[in-house]
This record gives sequence, C-alpha cells and structure tokens, in this order.
Amino acid sequence: MSGNRGVVYLGQGKVEVQKIDYPKMQDPRGKKIEHGVILRVVSTNICGSDQHMVRGRTTAQVGLVLGHEITGEVIEKGRDVERMQIGDLVSVPFNVACGRCRSCKEQHTGVCLTVNPARAGGAYGYVDMGDWTGGQAEYVMVPYADFNLLKLPDRDKAMEKIRDLTCLSDILPTGYHGAVTAGVGPGSTVYIAGAGPVGMAAAASARLLGAAVVIVGDVNPVRLAHAKAVGFEIADLSLDIPLADQIAALLGEPEVDCAVDCVGFEARGHGHDGVQHEAPATVLNSLMQVTRVAGNIGIPGLYVTDDPGAVDAAAKKGALSIRFGLGWAKSHSFHTGQTPVMKYNRQLMQAIMWDRINIAEIVGVEVISLDDAPKGYHEFDAGVPKKFVMDPHKLFGAA
Repeated sequence: MSGNRGVVYLGQGKVEVQKIDYPKMQDPRGKKIEHGVILRVVSTNICGSDQHMVRGRTTAQVGLVLGHEITGEVIEKGRDVERMQIGDLVSVPFNVACGRCRSCKEQHTGVCLTVNPARAGGAYGYVDMGDWTGGQAEYVMVPYADFNLLKLPDRDKAMEKIRDLTCLSDILPTGYHGAVTAGVGPGSTVYIAGAGPVGMAAAASARLLGAAVVIVGDVNPVRLAHAKAVGFEIADLSLDIPLADQIAALLGEPEVDCAVDCVGFEARGHGHDGVQHEAPATVLNSLMQVTRVAGNIGIPGLYVTDDPGAVDAAAKKGALSIRFGLGWAKSHSFHTGQTPVMKYNRQLMQAIMWDRINIAEIVGVEVISLDDAPKGYHEFDAGVPKKFVMDPHKLFGAA
C-alpha cells in the first residue's frame, strides 16, 4: 500500500487536497521507530486552530499537511507496540506525547518534553509543534502508540457513535478542560466566551459537570441561535448592551461564578465607531469584569507567541493589554495552555457511549468528504455553526 492524500496548506486562505507520502515508521527527523502505528483515518476534523494557520495568523510553513483531530483504524504496527492490535478503532489525542518524560508522567501531555526539539509540546499537522505530519489525510502515523491511543471498545457500537466519538481527539476534552479549570461544579453559574465548536463543547461540558446556568456569548447571530436551540442561555455581544447587564438580566446579578475563554487571540470588540475591530485582549478583560471575586477563569482559547497578522507590534509577539490588576484585585485564578487530552478522554468516551452527552448535536457536526475540505474551511471561516468532520474512506454511511 503506497497511496495517500491529504489537506495541504498552500498559503494564506488556501488549502488543497494533494497526493502526499504514505506514512513511514519514522519521526520527523527521519529516525526509524518501532513504537508507532499506521492508521487508516476513519474521521478527521477541521479545528478553529487550523483556521488560525490558514488565515495566515501564524508562521505555518507552506506545504504543511494539516489536521490534529483524528480517529482511525490500526492497519500496521511497530514491533514495540504491545497493547494495540491490527483492526483496533482508536481515538488519537491531538497531543503527541512520549509517555516517558516528567511532563507526561505528571499528566501534562500537552507539554511533552521530548517530541518537539523547538519547545515543549507536540501536535499533528500544526505550526511549531514538532513537524509531525497531520491527519487530514487517508493514512497517518502515530508514535508511542501504546501510550497515545485510546482504543474504542465494541467497534460496531463505536461506529454507531462515531459522529460523537470523533470529538474526543480535541474539541470535547478541550472544552471540558476549560470547564474543569474554571471550577465548574454542581449549581455553578458559568459564562462561556465564544459560540464556536470549542465554546459549545465547553458549554456541554459545564452542563455535564452540573452547572445550574450556562451562558454563551458571541457576536455571531447564527451561532447564538444554535446555542439557544440546544438549550443554553445567550449573551449577544453585537448589541450595545454591556455583558454585565445581559448577565444581570438573566441571573439577577452582573457576575458569574466562573468563566471560560473559548475565543483566543483573534477576539473582536466594538470600537467607538460601532464597528467590530480585532481586540485580542477584549475577552480576557471582559471575563475578569464578570467573574466574581475568587472565581476561576479557564483559557483553552488559543494564544500564540508569534502572530504576523496582529493589530500592533506588541500583539505580534503575544503581548496583550490585559487588565491584570483587575484580576489580581479580584483574586482570580487563570489556567492556560494546551489541553492534556489523555487526562479526560477515557471518561468522556464513556459519557458518549452511555448517552450522557450529545456532543455531535451540540457542536453541529457535519460530515463531508476529504475532497470537500477546501469548502469546509471556507464555510467554517464564514462562521457557520458547524463542526466539519471529514470521512476519507466513506465509512460513515456504513455505520
């Protein structure tokens, strides 16, 4: 078997499905490995983080094969792989992690110390994350397979739930991590900034964790309508009504117990002219305003160290005008960084299998072909309330 195709980044605003190399059992530096597997990709998703690259807002190199949200079937394995078998259906955490370093042993798999020579943390098909080939393709190699892969039990039942289980590789654990680090618990009042797929996953996670009220805020009316339709309260940030006042109208007070930033560095605010302008610190500053004293703020939204398209020189280096003094005065706790997917994915898999969370409906999963990837990127960038999931081998129909 030697053929393969994948979604390739060709420069700002452009992706294309091209023939790419069939995966080899080697790391990005060309070293042969025996701890990996080759997967036939069953599903692979378009993520908002991919969009940051495609918009030209990172230093991603032309020719990068995209995709870090992967579910697949093991079709080849190295001789050091003991727990995974040919034919296993598996979820792939977007974090590439060795399982051996201090970070991995402490469950901080998002900042593995060995898989990326440039910095802590590795990921498939992502800028500055170790040059691991992405999984928006027909086939992909996963290293340290025994450690990284989550086997999905009962293949037939898993395929029946594949639209939900495809969210295990990133979006659902990321939303859940945001809710957990924000301190969501039974009876909490929660504000979620952003009604995109991660924001909706965070809202669903907050509900799973027992929140009494979950409010989702955005400027996109279509996404807000979807959030309302699946059972969440909303705050329309396109209106000339302060967020605190909208929260007060719902809760009787202008604050929530905790908040989650699911927007990140491409946040937009309103200028004096009433027009939306990019304002990368606006979400974090607004969350400090509406979170009660001693409350927590989870920040799974992406912030980068290099942003060539930023609004000013400081933001190009990730330096934002954050009102940190306000957060200090209110004794807020902040939690940032990549989600350690393996910390949560097994429990979330069980929640899906036992119908405790209908994540595909909540994030708006829409299945498309690999060839339709460019169209999916275009529609997602336009702000539709959908999570595009690619089916490279047309397996969803059989399920």
